[in-house]
Amino acid sequence: MSLTIGIVGLPNVGKSTLFKALTKKQIDIANYPFCTIEPNVGVVEVPDERLQKLAVVSKSEKVVPTVIEFVDIAGLVKGASTGEGLGNKFLANIREVDAIAHVVRSFSDPEVVHVGGKIDPTEDIKIVNLELILKDLETINHRLDELKKKAKSGADKEDLRKIEVLEKVKSGFESNKLASEVDLNKEEEKLLQDSNLLTNKPVLYVVNCDEKEATNRNLEIRGILSEQIILISAKIEAELAELGGEERKEYLQSLGLEESGLDKLIKAGYRLLNLITFLTSGPKETRAWTVTAGSTAPQAAGKIHTDFEKGFIRAEICRWQDFFEFGEQGCKERGLMRLEGKDYIMQDGDVCHFRFSS
Repeated sequence: MSLTIGIVGLPNVGKSTLFKALTKKQIDIANYPFCTIEPNVGVVEVPDERLQKLAVVSKSEKVVPTVIEFVDIAGLVKGASTGEGLGNKFLANIREVDAIAHVVRSFSDPEVVHVGGKIDPTEDIKIVNLELILKDLETINHRLDELKKKAKSGADKEDLRKIEVLEKVKSGFESNKLASEVDLNKEEEKLLQDSNLLTNKPVLYVVNCDEKEATNRNLEIRGILSEQIILISAKIEAELAELGGEERKEYLQSLGLEESGLDKLIKAGYRLLNLITFLTSGPKETRAWTVTAGSTAPQAAGKIHTDFEKGFIRAEICRWQDFFEFGEQGCKERGLMRLEGKDYIMQDGDVCHFRFSS
């Protein structure tokens, strides 16, 4: 599975500049609203130093990292939910992503106009969230109408529960709560899933800051959890995109940064969606695979091929560190290669060989 992150925000907050830097893709960037009309899509390799290490041990012909897909969605404005700006079309694009990176502006540049007239990240977030809430309210009202009409002719218990859940979320909207902020239990969350609400998607808040602010570790935005906030200078990322490996490292060190904004965003995205990586390694290829934390060995095998899950017999698994140090045969000789069955829960960094019957 690959992770898809939609980059959203008001016009002129630096979304497209950030997208270009992250994906190294040439796109139109201009100082006016709605420069981005069709969503740009860029696929980025997830950096994982373990892959090259294992590839050396296995003498692999190729290395295949897992990827993240970034979708640059045009700037939303006040009234987007009712069609203002390029409104409904772009709200529809957000529905297709796994998570949202909501870019807000804190950088100062008199030559780049802010559509709100002033730099205020908290207010930017409120405007975009309100438009998403209003669009979701429209979705919920439509869904409630359908379910209530069905109820008159004898709705089943699940439909009645869905009505209760939707009414609960609708009440939350009236208090300016996102669907993800409404207190729901596991059963209620499951019943809400098929409504595909915009405000139920996991969100990261990417603060596009001035270069001198990039090392600030204490940034706060009222009402936002600190683990949801990522501080990135799109300007720095654009410069990094033009540099090679060693030059990138030296430049980051000179700025007092431990990692690039892309690395921070990818790691935060994995945490947000509760994802882990397992690895396969052999002469043909060394490859990374992404699964949800808590996945069983057969479910992980199914990511490689559905037949692997259906015919799963067992998995041979070792830690990537042991594979790197001793190789596959060395791990077997030292008892470091374990045989795991259908109930095994995958761990990040597992190196696997799956046995299955066809």
